[in-house]
Amino acid sequence: MEGSYSAQATPVDDVERHRLELERDRIRAAYLTERDDRPPSKARGVHHIALICSDVERTTRFYQEVLGFPLTSIFENRDWPGSTHFFFDLGGGNALAFFDLPGVDLAPYREVLGGLHHLAISIETAHWHQAKDRLNDAGVACDEVYETSLYFHGPDGERLELIADPLGWMYGERVD
Repeated sequence: MEGSYSAQATPVDDVERHRLELERDRIRAAYLTERDDRPPSKARGVHHIALICSDVERTTRFYQEVLGFPLTSIFENRDWPGSTHFFFDLGGGNALAFFDLPGVDLAPYREVLGGLHHLAISIETAHWHQAKDRLNDAGVACDEVYETSLYFHGPDGERLELIADPLGWMYGERVD
């Protein structure tokens, strides 16, 4: 997804990259604890991630039929009368949820501070290849990285990644 940012972007030069690497080293030394020495997290996991959509049926078709994530629940949103809240199974007890917000004047997807950059979803390699074919058949443009990551946009412009690496790993490096 390099070069596809919605905000104006200017690549940093080598001097700035070096400064940023030193900053990462400083933060790593100050905060990163070795895996065996790290205390357990206080969280149980992600209950669900909620995104906003413009069309419930279109979103359902895309996530269930193209990506292969079954719809598990659909009901009225308790926070906005008439709004639909619906969920897809991402495996491992994880869910992806959506709201539509009828009557709310929403702008198209934008990358903003504190906003969603992309949602990366781990998927078995065989299913990754099948999803890639379905995305291609559906005319969805994709960027493939390292033959394990597939970046694309969902129906409302949300950035998504299907990653064939197992949970806790990324490009051969442990990240958990």
